Amino acid sequence: MRRFPLLFLLATISVLNVGFQSGRRINTPATTTAPAPVQPPVNPVPEIRSAPRLTEMIRLPESSWERSIKGINDKNFRLGDFQGQVMVINIWASWCGPCRREVPEYEKVRTEFEDRNVVFVGLTTEDPRAAQDRVNRFLREVNFGFRLGWADRELQRILMNGKNAIPQTIVIDTEGRIVNHWEGYAANRSGNRLKQAIQQALVSE
Repeated sequence: MRRFPLLFLLATISVLNVGFQSGRRINTPATTTAPAPVQPPVNPVPEIRSAPRLTEMIRLPESSWERSIKGINDKNFRLGDFQGQVMVINIWASWCGPCRREVPEYEKVRTEFEDRNVVFVGLTTEDPRAAQDRVNRFLREVNFGFRLGWADRELQRILMNGKNAIPQTIVIDTEGRIVNHWEGYAANRSGNRLKQAIQQALVSE
């Protein structure tokens, strides 16, 4: 009879000891480890850059020579009508401030070459249905003696060749080669640049 209480007492002490040990293990904080460094992607996304400008044209495509151009005076013409001559093509618009300042300089050059084998063509990029009155007002305010016409979207795309600024000037020699093509206006310098380009084109006659 005495052994039973003794055994009971030993069993109770053993259970309590196990409980205390389990409690310590639960309450012990877990060991913390430093986060792994973030690695850069193996194949990073390449930087997006603007598309390069189209290469410079050497000659105008044949389709542009034969394309009918609506004249501002309603008399249509083609660039092909002037093949065999040095040709100056000026791309302009009535809303373009630099174009307005450029015209007088170009007009001085035009008069210098009136007796030479040179033709001057001015093409506006505007829509004739929407801009007729504005263009006519512009032409009344400036003396623009070029042969004037409306460049449709396809002709604009060909002539401007990825250069989206206005004004633009293209000088073509008697063999149809593009001697020079530039964009923008430089005060008191654009006229001289045009004159030099025409002289260069005439040398190749």
